[in-house]
Amino acid sequence: MAGIRALLLWPMLWLLTALASVEALAAGDVRVYPLPAGSRPHDVAPAPDGKVWYTGQRRGVLGILEPESGAVKEVPLGDNSAPHGVIQGPDGAAWITDGGQNAIVRYDPVADSIQLFPLPVGQGWANLNTATFDGDGMLWFTGQSGIYGRFDPASGGMTVWQAPRGYGPYGIATTPDGEVFYASLAGSYIAHIDPVSGTAELIEPPRPDQGARRVWSDSRGHIWVSEWNSGYLSRYVPQTGQWRGWKLPGHSPHAYAVYVDERDVVWVSDFGANAVLSFEPASESFTAYPGSAPGANVRQILGRPGEVWLPESGLDRLMRIRTNVQK
Repeated sequence: MAGIRALLLWPMLWLLTALASVEALAAGDVRVYPLPAGSRPHDVAPAPDGKVWYTGQRRGVLGILEPESGAVKEVPLGDNSAPHGVIQGPDGAAWITDGGQNAIVRYDPVADSIQLFPLPVGQGWANLNTATFDGDGMLWFTGQSGIYGRFDPASGGMTVWQAPRGYGPYGIATTPDGEVFYASLAGSYIAHIDPVSGTAELIEPPRPDQGARRVWSDSRGHIWVSEWNSGYLSRYVPQTGQWRGWKLPGHSPHAYAVYVDERDVVWVSDFGANAVLSFEPASESFTAYPGSAPGANVRQILGRPGEVWLPESGLDRLMRIRTNVQK
């Protein structure tokens, strides 16, 4: 009987999701940008000149999109490149975690040049994932093979630490106060990094084996976590140690990416629903933005005031959602 009830409820849940998606599309301006075939865009980051960067993981390039015309330029990153993450640094450059080259890569958009900073000799393959800058200009990064590290752009010094519980460090983010937190997908925890000693303080979420995948901070320094295994969007308050969680709507949610925009609206991608959801903490309500086609697979979300950008890795497309459109 339980299986029959589930089958009867599923069309109703799908209808509710579809209605929410229609409302979302009416509320925001959505545009989809095709990319070169086989790009497999993994992460995306707005550039300081109004353009948008993305990592073409399959092609080993940094892609540069001009949003108005839709024109795309590709910058090859080197032999065996397989870039994962890209962020804008305080110097206006693109900083890339390149798992294929086992290196941090810097792209200077003014000089149109690439610099390569390999991990220390003997470190081994780190499966580099994501990076963030702290309040002192240090670049912190994660590697799924079980490491996290720090790179000093001024001196070129790089230090790597072994992560608690080994394999799994994934998303990483900085709070407005410059504090750095990362998530471990395989380890099912989040951690706060001491900027001086480099020690990672392990923080246990309330759901065991939840698969914490990515983290992001809101304006108050609260840490939002996308839980891949549990399908929850969670919030950790460092000041009090308190946790709260919200199960994503739908039949079988898998929360991948999380991002908090300038309004403190939380965005999370759901592989189970092939959608990106916005979450209003005040009303505790989700709104769905469907993928541009089946199998969108949005692996990361980033934005700038008035815009949210989504890399549809399964479709070789980027999607832009304008959030400041008047209804």
